[in-house]
Amino acid sequence: MIRPGSCAALAIAIALAGCSGAATQEAESTEARKAATIPVTIRTAQGAHVFQVERARTTGEQAQGLMYRTDLTPDGGMLFAPYPPDGTAPREASFWMKNTPTALDILFIRADGTIARIAENTVPFSEAPVPSGEPVAAVLELVGGRSAELGISEGDAVSWPRDAERG
Repeated sequence: MIRPGSCAALAIAIALAGCSGAATQEAESTEARKAATIPVTIRTAQGAHVFQVERARTTGEQAQGLMYRTDLTPDGGMLFAPYPPDGTAPREASFWMKNTPTALDILFIRADGTIARIAENTVPFSEAPVPSGEPVAAVLELVGGRSAELGISEGDAVSWPRDAERG
């Protein structure tokens, strides 16, 4: 027979074990994402800056993007390349911030590797479209405000290991 006070203690113990497991799983997921990053270099008038970013290659990964993420770092981000994911010719892109709790700078990148447009400090959770304005071959999302902070401008060159697009 279970004593009256032991049910509450058992429920708390189970809840804590579940939270501990969820925290461990989130930490492992974060570590796995960090291990799967690639370097992206942006060359500005002030010099080069290297980011370590995650890749979104598939339609599913690109649809998910940085939704729900609160663990973004100043030199992290996400590269959507190739864009579109089926590898067809560059086309106009439109992103939104639905379910994205952190303001982002969205850099739309032409096929020649130059920045076509920067949408700075996009509004968290907004469903308003953020268009590229012209055909693009890749999109880079950074923590909101980093472009201005580092002097990143339209026309600056962006590069990454292109062999990473195949695998």
